[in-house]
Amino acid sequence: MKKFIPYKNIRKQAMILGLPLAQFALQMISVIASLLVIIFSFSLGAIIAVLLWNVVLYTILSKLSKKSELVQFQSIFPRYISNKKHSQLYYENH
Repeated sequence: MKKFIPYKNIRKQAMILGLPLAQFALQMISVIASLLVIIFSFSLGAIIAVLLWNVVLYTILSKLSKKSELVQFQSIFPRYISNKKHSQLYYENH
């Protein structure tokens, strides 16, 4: 009997097929576009190229998701935590 391990790191980042949600959405857009190419082209070379493209894209995205520190664009934590409203207006006399 096959044993399934539950994914417990859902708070860290949600994953579908080993990819984060944004990369999974990119992969699905590529798959849908490739299906349109397959439907409207009658060339065996185009079908093989599209399938190869999807495999290469999946491997690149899975390697990028494993090395997520290389593609992190923004900081996880804010620079400061405060309840004070930050405004450029000064109401005090100088």
